[in-house]
Amino acid sequence: MKQFLFVASLLLVLSIPVCAAVKLYLRDGSYQVVREYQVVSDRVRFYSTDRADWEEMPLDLVDLKKTEAEIKARQEAEREDAKSNAEEDKAERQAAREIRLVPADNGAYMVHNGAIVAMKVGEVKVVDNKRRNVLKALSPIPAVSGKSWLEMDGAHSQTVVTDPLQEFYIRLSEEERFGIIKMGERKGNRVLENITIIPVTKELIEEPTLVPIFHTQGGEMLYKIWPQKPLEPGEYAVVQYTEGKVNMQSWDFRFQPAAK
Repeated sequence: MKQFLFVASLLLVLSIPVCAAVKLYLRDGSYQVVREYQVVSDRVRFYSTDRADWEEMPLDLVDLKKTEAEIKARQEAEREDAKSNAEEDKAERQAAREIRLVPADNGAYMVHNGAIVAMKVGEVKVVDNKRRNVLKALSPIPAVSGKSWLEMDGAHSQTVVTDPLQEFYIRLSEEERFGIIKMGERKGNRVLENITIIPVTKELIEEPTLVPIFHTQGGEMLYKIWPQKPLEPGEYAVVQYTEGKVNMQSWDFRFQPAAK
């Protein structure tokens, strides 16, 4: 019997080191703020942070279950924080690596399998019911009242992406608006936007179908952009433009989900 009690006493000698102060809960609902505590047989020995000294009390007065649960919850939260910080650090390193890979030339680029792929700038044309002219950047269109369209030849882009949240980089040639637009269709060609020229005032009203995007700046005049929601199958373009000037530059692509 004495041997059993001796072994039992050894098993009850527990030391709980704590990196930061914790609450040692008591059964009456109060608590002691401690740096660490030990369970020794029928006593709990603890280091009080308030009094900077070791003290002890009967084990029956201590709510060990609640105390240990709080310590466990804190440790799990710290592990999650460490994991999250490691993931953020990894993402930041990956982003910095991508930025270094983006060429210095102005234009749009796709992120594909860890590589940066240059996109071909498309030829945009201004079309009304009578003529079809190639759009020259920063050159205003003839102010003829009525409806016009910005179009690209053909029903489909030759650039195909399969990721509904495809990421792009755009290095601007000057401070202008940028984004992703969803193109429409007109007489077998892709429509970037409708244009209305108001009679008399010659005011230009442009109507692109903009895709809501997220964006981050990766350097001077360099931005990373991607859709806020998964793209629907169809024709799209990364664009740079100034409202009211009809000077849109376009890097077209088609989203087509990967075959299952």
